Amino acid sequence: MANAVKAPASQLEKVLNHQVANFGVLYIKLHNFHWYVKGPNFFTLHIKLEELYNETTLHFDAIAERLLTLHGQPLATMAGFLKESDIKEAQGTEKAEDMVRAVVADFNLINDQLKEGMEIAEKAGDETTGDLLLSIHASLEKHTWMLEAFLGNS
Repeated sequence: MANAVKAPASQLEKVLNHQVANFGVLYIKLHNFHWYVKGPNFFTLHIKLEELYNETTLHFDAIAERLLTLHGQPLATMAGFLKESDIKEAQGTEKAEDMVRAVVADFNLINDQLKEGMEIAEKAGDETTGDLLLSIHASLEKHTWMLEAFLGNS
């Protein structure tokens, strides 16, 4: 029976490490945007981006600690994050609205991957990991809605 759970558990560890990498890169990207945002929406976006990177820190840590709880080894270097992540670094030249669009795209990408991770967690019989991923998904989904409204898309 333990062998039947091992394959999905190993797959789940890969999913979690992938999200550690995504959130590691996202954390730095959000700081970049926070520091370099300019224009008429500076005050609004400066505060919002700080809120997002603070929340990202919590997700980043929770996923890594869940991986450690499962006896996995979370990535812990920028080189590892950049190699594994689907999130791309900020260029440092983005305009304010482009920053918001990039965050929306990143959140949508992560949310799609979190859904896949929830399915893998369910197959592995790991409700705790599935619940963690669902909680993060719900938060990112709400932020996406708000950022889309900021852009006038919703």
